[in-house]
Amino acid sequence: LVLLGLVAFSECVVKIPLRRVKTMTKTLSGKNILNNFLKEHAYRLSQISFRGSNLTIHPLRNIRDVFYMGNITIGTPPQEFLVVFDTGSSDLWVPSDFCTSPACSKHVRFRHLQSSTFWLTNKTFSIEYGSGTMEGIVAHDTVRIGDLVSTDQPFGLSMTESGFEGIPFDGVLGLNYPNISFSGAIPIFDKLKNQGAFSEPVFAFYLSKDEQEGSVVMFGGVDHRYYKGELKWVPLIEAGDWIVHMDRISMRRKVIACSEGCEAVVDTGVSMIKGPKTLVDNIQKLIGATLRGFKYYVSCSAVNTLPSIIFTINGINYPVPARAYILKDSRSHCYTTFKENTVRTSRETWILGDVFLRLYFSVFDRGNDRI
Repeated sequence: LVLLGLVAFSECVVKIPLRRVKTMTKTLSGKNILNNFLKEHAYRLSQISFRGSNLTIHPLRNIRDVFYMGNITIGTPPQEFLVVFDTGSSDLWVPSDFCTSPACSKHVRFRHLQSSTFWLTNKTFSIEYGSGTMEGIVAHDTVRIGDLVSTDQPFGLSMTESGFEGIPFDGVLGLNYPNISFSGAIPIFDKLKNQGAFSEPVFAFYLSKDEQEGSVVMFGGVDHRYYKGELKWVPLIEAGDWIVHMDRISMRRKVIACSEGCEAVVDTGVSMIKGPKTLVDNIQKLIGATLRGFKYYVSCSAVNTLPSIIFTINGINYPVPARAYILKDSRSHCYTTFKENTVRTSRETWILGDVFLRLYFSVFDRGNDRI
């Protein structure tokens, strides 16, 4: 304990362990099964903090797959919520007592009347995600991420939700730039940065693989014990969004996508690797996947023989082996994690989600607009 305390004291980093769970809507069919599962896996976090330091560590519980989530609190006294730390969006929101949607009734709702520091605005907004939509209203209250405290923090309270009925997290904490915000509110990272809460305006993700525990998002610096080798910095295409230039995507030394260069969105809120439909369909064909329902499947025995798919970014090759881009569903059938990007863009755009980020420690540097 003394050694741990000394290590913690030497770091100016705040780490929030994340939970990793499987998509509930796909693996649990039937209302009663889902409700029973959520009751059995009730998630209560007891915070471990080291006095005299900025290092805060929450215990991690890894249920299954796909989502990475951590807890925050809102209000005085604090009310706890489970949120996705999402680099693809900028808004923080949780369900409200005002919400009567079925999704809200299945999640923790913010009880505004129980918070002495709460106040409401008349500003409304809506957000459309890949998994669903929400409409909400902007409020202000004290928000805590571990030992980080943002007073009078604007955040969203959902009035209606659609598509989040079987999702195990309560809300979303956006970590993108302020200009991406749908509510127009200052994101919590920016507010904390402006208050001088960080020694460096950076945050980083370590996402565990398979059934391992230990996933964290760290704020204010980088704990170098979470990766090997050197960090390879990649400049953003432009300040204001976590998008970088990608050189190409190849397999067996042949370019299979992004042949003339393309854009890559680095998104912790997306579980898969997404790209244009024709190119994704070609990749499925190259690895021998067949469509069944909404997923492309391969023989599980083929995983050891399938080639790595290489993403080249800023001249550096980042291989994604078959054991990473193929996962097992609830029936132990193997499916590929390449998926069509339904958001239409003028340029070829790929989204590098958790499948990619499980392999590579990622640092998001707001001070220098790079990853």
